Amino acid sequence: MPTSSASTTDSAKSNGGGVQSLERAFDLLERMADAGGEVGLSELSASSGLPLPTIHRLMRTLVACGYVRQQPNRRYALGPRLIRLGESASRLLGTWARPYLARLVEETGETANMALLDGDEIVYVAQVPSKHSMRMFTEVGRRVLPHSTGVGKALLAGFPPEEVRALLSRTGMPAATEKTITTPDGFLAALEDVRRNGYAVDDNEQEIGVRCLAVSVPDSPTAAAISISGPAGRVTEAATDKIVPVLQQVAGELSEALASSNPTA
Repeated sequence: MPTSSASTTDSAKSNGGGVQSLERAFDLLERMADAGGEVGLSELSASSGLPLPTIHRLMRTLVACGYVRQQPNRRYALGPRLIRLGESASRLLGTWARPYLARLVEETGETANMALLDGDEIVYVAQVPSKHSMRMFTEVGRRVLPHSTGVGKALLAGFPPEEVRALLSRTGMPAATEKTITTPDGFLAALEDVRRNGYAVDDNEQEIGVRCLAVSVPDSPTAAAISISGPAGRVTEAATDKIVPVLQQVAGELSEALASSNPTA
């Protein structure tokens, strides 16, 4: 009997020394998120390679804890308790980013921001203001549509065109200014520029008189971008050539810092 007990204990552990059932449960949650937040058991079994009885047992536990809910159609959806975890993690991510944003302000002179893609919207999670008397201010927690922002372009440039079109069809493309891109084809062309140039520009598209330069944070645990914003008279084409390399370097350093905060990294 002791041998049997030891065997059972060992099988509950993953090869990395963690608890296998926990690893599997979190893997299922991430697969649900990747699938849009709602899946069937057979889909999870096909994508994860786990047997249906195992998935059913794990999902039953997640439902009981409130992290997953079962829909009337018998499919499973991410549950409301994850919202609190996500909001807390977003605030923490913004806290980690602040020293890097402060460096951007020091080196560029302009207000620095960090934003995430949350569903179909952009949400600002951190900001360090410029020291200039004339400066840009975006309230942390503010939500905007992606098509009129530099951070939105930087984030969506990594998405397949069909996913971008689907998002735009859900949100619409209202004009914030006369320079806002308001057609899917125009926006996809702008994303092609982002991929080619390595950075995104909001040129008076969210607010007249304001320019924003943005880059995505590579390998971020959630889709994230950092940016600087300032008066169009200061964030000129000449200034862009100097600011973009700083943005890219800081984004890379922030990416490394986020990765190193993972104990398994």
